[in-house]
Amino acid sequence: MRLTTLVAGVGALCLVLACGYAFAAPEATMPEPRPLGRELPTFQVATEPPKLQAPAGELTLRQALALALLHNPELAAFSWEVRSREAEALQTGLLPNPELGIEMENFAGGGEFSGTDSAETTVTLSQLIELGGKRGKRRAASALEADLAGWDFETRRLDVLTATAKAFVAVLAAQERLAQADELASLAERFFRTVSERVEAGKVSPVEQTRAQVPLAAASIAKDRARLALEAARRELAALWGEEGAGFNRAAGSLERIAPVPPEEELASLLDQNPDLARWETEEKQRSARLDLERANAIPDLTLFAGGRNLQESGDNAFVAGLSIPLPIFDRNQGGIAAARAARSKAQHAAQASRNEAFARLAASYRDLSASALEATTLREQILPAAEESFEATTFGYQAGKFGFLEVLDAQRTLFEVKGQYVEALAAYHQARAEVERLIGAPLETDIMNNGQEKK
Repeated sequence: MRLTTLVAGVGALCLVLACGYAFAAPEATMPEPRPLGRELPTFQVATEPPKLQAPAGELTLRQALALALLHNPELAAFSWEVRSREAEALQTGLLPNPELGIEMENFAGGGEFSGTDSAETTVTLSQLIELGGKRGKRRAASALEADLAGWDFETRRLDVLTATAKAFVAVLAAQERLAQADELASLAERFFRTVSERVEAGKVSPVEQTRAQVPLAAASIAKDRARLALEAARRELAALWGEEGAGFNRAAGSLERIAPVPPEEELASLLDQNPDLARWETEEKQRSARLDLERANAIPDLTLFAGGRNLQESGDNAFVAGLSIPLPIFDRNQGGIAAARAARSKAQHAAQASRNEAFARLAASYRDLSASALEATTLREQILPAAEESFEATTFGYQAGKFGFLEVLDAQRTLFEVKGQYVEALAAYHQARAEVERLIGAPLETDIMNNGQEKK
């Protein structure tokens, strides 16, 4: 057997081994989307996003949610993380490469060993044989890590939905504040004209006209501030789908619809839909798979080799074969097993801690939801009508000369403080609502952003 023939035969054996153990990359088991926003189009995992069609004119909540789910950069990054974990699972499931060895002995020495006439050439192929099912356990653990990346994607999807809903509420609230500022500026202007007419008629002192200029200027400043705040809120909303500037003119919706708040126990029963909690079942499986792998790593692997030897002096050929195995005397992977066992115990406690935190967050959000709903309802049904009636009566009385300048200003200030408080209560209600929906992974029954016509 000539040396070239020996090397060619060993190379062909390597090719057969490589072809026999090839397999496709595993795909992550993506969790079923939570009910919240399930019907909306979402960025597909590791695909090129569709071209952004910047919204113009009025923007509804549903449009904002769809834009964010399709174009949010962080959500796209999480989708590629899923593909990265799948590739890692592929890599960890591959067999170790065989090793080709060529060894030449008894050449270029002295005497009869000068030159290559007495040389002995050995060509071997060695293969590491993993024992204890290491390859399968390693691949199973990596596949579960890819599944966890799927849970991370679902978690981020709900985060994007919640952030978009809250930003949309902020825009609606900013629009209401600007409308109130416009109304206040108009009232201040009309009141200034009324005072001016009374001064010209000689009914009041010119000092009152000067004093009336102060709330007029303050109302103008408040209007400018509200306009800037609205622009900032619009830009923050548009940033959620990667738009640098807000292309839409206004958010279409109403903050004034307040749905009945469900019992807290009913909401708590839905917490299992929260992906932050649902993922822990997969997390614990992955930690257990890691522990199984570390236990398997304590079993030494076997290395087999075989090949041929050519004796140049006699022209004879011979086969060689052997095996080697480490002796697990000192390293039995004690540390790896202990670390994996501790990681599994940590996951079990972390799962309980996450559940406790979710219940605490739900309790806090439910408190905010109930309190803001009660506050907004009370303001709308009792306090706001009284403030409006008081302002109208005081204004009419001033024109009739029954009330003074300060009484009118006080009634006006009270009215707009109540209106501002009402807007804040409504915004707080919808912000808390969005947070509750994020925690339970599902929308509450009645949509309040689009007059019941669209649901998240």
